Amino acid sequence: MATIGLGLAALGRPGYINLGHDEDLPPRRAVEDLRERTHELLEQAWQAGVRYFDAARSYGLAEEFLGEWLTPERRTELTVGSKWGYTYVADWRHDAQTHEVKDHSLATFERQWPETLRALGGAPDFYLVHSLTSDSPALEDKRLLDRLRELAESGVRVGLSTSGPRQSETLRKALSSGTPFSAVQATWNVLETSAGGALAEAHDAGWFVVVKEAVANGRLTARAGETPFNEFARQHGVAPDSLAIGAAVAQPWADVVLSGATTAAQLSSNLAYRIDGPLTEFSQQPEEYWTERSALPWI
Repeated sequence: MATIGLGLAALGRPGYINLGHDEDLPPRRAVEDLRERTHELLEQAWQAGVRYFDAARSYGLAEEFLGEWLTPERRTELTVGSKWGYTYVADWRHDAQTHEVKDHSLATFERQWPETLRALGGAPDFYLVHSLTSDSPALEDKRLLDRLRELAESGVRVGLSTSGPRQSETLRKALSSGTPFSAVQATWNVLETSAGGALAEAHDAGWFVVVKEAVANGRLTARAGETPFNEFARQHGVAPDSLAIGAAVAQPWADVVLSGATTAAQLSSNLAYRIDGPLTEFSQQPEEYWTERSALPWI
């Protein structure tokens, strides 16, 4: 059964697409405010037994906040994953026109890898190409793949994260194309289950599988209001997010399910997950799910 990790996508920067994100963070959303909040949740997660922590170059100062909180003793007991390929460009503005820029080139990797090392104070255990798609040139970029193979041979597991309605196609292409990848982070939740088959194939091939967006950026929480899923959770006497996290944890191919909590109460509720069946009756068509996700505002 999967364990819970803490993802810092919504903690390392002042703007994100989670429902109610602006209400969850301190009013000023200054760097020091988010540094303090991130450290508080990292400590809460650590005390609760969480041992997987996830960041990315594009998550604002997430890597830096995580690196500041780490101690040599903690580092030996936990696992750190991070991602490269997107650059944070919002200049700490939640209302920026553009928040991150995608570039999966070798030049971006060579720039961002040293940045990750400095921010974390050392190498992460996993380093993934951020939101790789099936049409990305990265999967045919021999120089980039050779460089990632060198990194893998040094002891850092490399892989990819996926996004969008063609996650399965992307993952299967990576599985079959002789890449040095051995880890994947993908969106899976009770609304978007389409990647499940490909993730099972990756797991069977020995890949490390991490689930992100298990609460669908807040659409599987009380913040979503009166929805069929929330009504089902209410009838069963459980918080919607706890039910959604439990559904992801129950997937036999999952190694880690990320909580994206930004408050202590959210993290406590995520950690109190409950497994209550596959809940397949709530799934949407991938195109419908990703269209709705793309319409979520950065707040």
